[in-house]
Amino acid sequence: MSDIGDAIGTAVEGGLFAKAIDGRGKNGTPLEKGHFAEGTCLNCGTALVGPHCHECGQQAHLHRTLGAFLHDLLHGALHFEGRTWKTLPKLVFKPGELTRRYIDGERARFVSPMALFLFVIFLMFAVFQLAGISTPTDLRADSPVEVKNSIDRVKVEAGKALRTSKAELAAMSADDPGRAELEAEIAEAEEAYQAIETTQSFALGNSIGKSMKEGTGIAWLDKGIEKWRSNPTLMLYKLQTNFYKFSWLLIPLSIPFVWLLFAWRRKFKAYDHAIFVTYSLSFMTLLILTITLAGLAGVPEGFIVLASILVPPIHIYKHLRGAYGLSRFSAFWRLGVLTLFIMIVLTIFLQLLLLLGAF
Repeated sequence: MSDIGDAIGTAVEGGLFAKAIDGRGKNGTPLEKGHFAEGTCLNCGTALVGPHCHECGQQAHLHRTLGAFLHDLLHGALHFEGRTWKTLPKLVFKPGELTRRYIDGERARFVSPMALFLFVIFLMFAVFQLAGISTPTDLRADSPVEVKNSIDRVKVEAGKALRTSKAELAAMSADDPGRAELEAEIAEAEEAYQAIETTQSFALGNSIGKSMKEGTGIAWLDKGIEKWRSNPTLMLYKLQTNFYKFSWLLIPLSIPFVWLLFAWRRKFKAYDHAIFVTYSLSFMTLLILTITLAGLAGVPEGFIVLASILVPPIHIYKHLRGAYGLSRFSAFWRLGVLTLFIMIVLTIFLQLLLLLGAF
């Protein structure tokens, strides 16, 4: 018992000693109730003028308290503080103004497009996980042997039924009133039996079976196809996770197509298109998340379908007009072309995810 008391006493003594030593910051800078009372920047040593160091940008008068740590924790979790409430309304209702103001240099006022995009992707992933929205887990991948066995079982049962019907027909007299009906049933059964044989020949015939076994001849492609065929559940899960990991690929894939819409207008550069694309993708991700939550909350399906159809083109139209200063006609025809480009980008992105999922 005395050992425990000595240990506690030693710990308290050590804590008091540490507090006395820790009462001074870097280079002996004193602490006053957890606040540094520094006159120079604790990061680079430059004399402080104003609330931030003009040399390295670090904040002056740092706090070293539990309250300051919790503030940093909340800031890191919520990330954007007041800028969020300036950015999100603009993104939803005036996306073109947001994009143009950010391009023109108003960076401190708004959340950067890439930070917003990564945040909403993470948010969507978290919400989907909490809601239990994931890839199906009950998919089966029947091997060629299983397929053959299934067809053989159906063929055997059909053969038995056909032989039974023929035996009944042979036992009937020529003037039996049910003979014509049974003959029609036998004719249908023979057609069905022939269809089974045709299916078996098509699915497991020598030439096709050989080509399926040999594959395409491209090793890496055949390896990927075999993985998708043998374990589709795992591959769908990898497809879902790769979507979150590589969703940023939508940005570089989209920029060239947006550039094509303004190729003859030299004042719009690739940077302008990058900001436009990233903010637009951020909004679409938020829209998907909102629609999903609305569906889970029991909102009528008609409203969800209507929002899914109308909101994206309206938002893109407004975004184009405001960001690039277009007339109604210019924005409208670019919206039509961009819709086609979006389908192309999504197709390419999906193909990349399928390829990545195979390895």
